[in-house]
Amino acid sequence: MPQASATMNVMIAAARKAARALARDFGEIENLQVSRKGPSDFVTSADIKAEKTIFEDLSKARPGYGFVMEERGVVEGTDKTNRWIVDPLDGTTNFLHAIPHFAISIGLEREGVLVAGVVYNVVRDELFWAEKGAGAYLNDRRLRVAGRSDMRDALFATGTPFNGKPGHAKALGEIERVIAKTAGIRRFGSAALDLAYVAAGRFDGFWERGLNAWDIAAGAVIVREAGGVVTEIDGDDFMKTGAVLASNQALAPQLQQTVRGS
Repeated sequence: MPQASATMNVMIAAARKAARALARDFGEIENLQVSRKGPSDFVTSADIKAEKTIFEDLSKARPGYGFVMEERGVVEGTDKTNRWIVDPLDGTTNFLHAIPHFAISIGLEREGVLVAGVVYNVVRDELFWAEKGAGAYLNDRRLRVAGRSDMRDALFATGTPFNGKPGHAKALGEIERVIAKTAGIRRFGSAALDLAYVAAGRFDGFWERGLNAWDIAAGAVIVREAGGVVTEIDGDDFMKTGAVLASNQALAPQLQQTVRGS
């Protein structure tokens, strides 16, 4: 594996440790106790266990860092310059339906800037990771975004609002505009992995609205370090609005224009 910083090694170790329990639970999914948090939005015992493992390991390794986590929410740290942004199980619905496409996502924000990210595909043992200024990697292989520049040849990914969330008509309109100009669209159910796949050149781009910071923090670092562009769909701050768009330098403005219908 390429040389990683001490902080990155801490992030990778926490992700791999939490992944071991997730993998076991995925193999026995029918035995999980599942509680309903909202319409089509589930929390599993596996999700909670994974978050606890990550929280404890990162807290021990970097005392004082704050957290933004899916289940615990905001945990203030004594160190106000650093905070972890964590999704212990991105793709919960896939997990519950025994679809092997979900990931652990850990991002690090320093003084308001995203500086490191890990997205770990548990089932496939694919570790996507990046540090600001040091490049992006899949396990030990350097990543670069795809080089396509023609929308007609490009494959994009997106997400759509699930039951109970607003924005269905808007999302369908965006999909209709994009699919008319491209080679196709995929909807895989894990924003963190969609971003990682953009970094790996598997997708030419990704967009989605209504996401949370923990869905996109790590993936955004990985895409940028792979030479890609990550921006807000309408030009604001994607970490605040949750409306993110990622692609390569050539396709990003074309995708943004098409999604916006402008």
